[in-house]
Amino acid sequence: MPLLLGDLQLKHQRMTESSFAFLRATFYRWSQLWPEVCPELVAAPVVLGVCDLHVENFGTWRDGEGRLVWGVNDFDEACWVAYPNDLVRLCVSAQLAVEENRLSCDLESICDAVLTGYVESMEEGGTPFVLAERHKWLRDVATGDLRDPVRFWTKLQQWRDVSKAVPGKVQRALKKAMPEPNIAFRVVHRQAGLGSLGRRRFTALAEWRGGLIAREAKELCCSAWLWASGRKNKLKPLYDRILEQSVRVPDPFVRLHGKWIIRRLAPDCSRIELGSLSKVQDELKLLRAMGWETANIHLGTKRAAQFILKHLRRQPATWLVEAASTMSKATFEDWKAWRSEARS
Repeated sequence: MPLLLGDLQLKHQRMTESSFAFLRATFYRWSQLWPEVCPELVAAPVVLGVCDLHVENFGTWRDGEGRLVWGVNDFDEACWVAYPNDLVRLCVSAQLAVEENRLSCDLESICDAVLTGYVESMEEGGTPFVLAERHKWLRDVATGDLRDPVRFWTKLQQWRDVSKAVPGKVQRALKKAMPEPNIAFRVVHRQAGLGSLGRRRFTALAEWRGGLIAREAKELCCSAWLWASGRKNKLKPLYDRILEQSVRVPDPFVRLHGKWIIRRLAPDCSRIELGSLSKVQDELKLLRAMGWETANIHLGTKRAAQFILKHLRRQPATWLVEAASTMSKATFEDWKAWRSEARS
């Protein structure tokens, strides 16, 4: 896969800024640490999981009926993994956010909220979060100030045009994703995310019937989980499979074209950043919803509820707190060591 040096340099710079940013940017490192730090959880039931789950890996999109839906919005690292990985990583990300004063709850409360939502969803068979007549509190989070349309489109228009030719298949895929044929668009180089920062990403911007629209193509590869486990990386990305089998209301604009994911970008079709989450009045309610949504993803694996609930009943009451605490410390120490090396 071709990598973009300028984007990698930005990624490394941002990795020095906080342990939370480091966690987001280095799932490959998490994949190495996980079996060493939490060996007792490696043999837990396996599901098709998100793998690089964290509190900023949730966002909104519009379904085929125009309804606003909330849930996990990035499956770049989707892979077969022991189910506790997603829960532990989600709790670790929240704990690191607390240490940076972006959230305010303690680790025990974080783990209790996430696990409560997860178990409830497992027991009930899961339900997507459609932000219509229900979940008003979550709709308020999803439509916060940081997702203002003027701010969103102004920022997107400021990105410079790509300096190299867009691959033909990507150009065709972006053209096909437009609402009608022959819409003129320019392609900009958008620097976004952290885990995928450094990969090729092409964002098409166009004026259409009185307003701006955007479509993006992002290059995918197999999960770093396979790399860390030493397996031959011959599998294709599992992005489309996890979308199809999860308990989910699909985004009709998300399509996989070979190794490229094509999607619509809009103020209400993007991830929700910590800047919005820090204003949530009931953080634990939000974390409980994140736990529920995690189960929505895991329930796509056949007989997941049966095996997972059985496994959970055998675990000590504090297993998630202990695992999240241990992985938080390991990640924080890893970040400090890396930051020291990067700045020397």
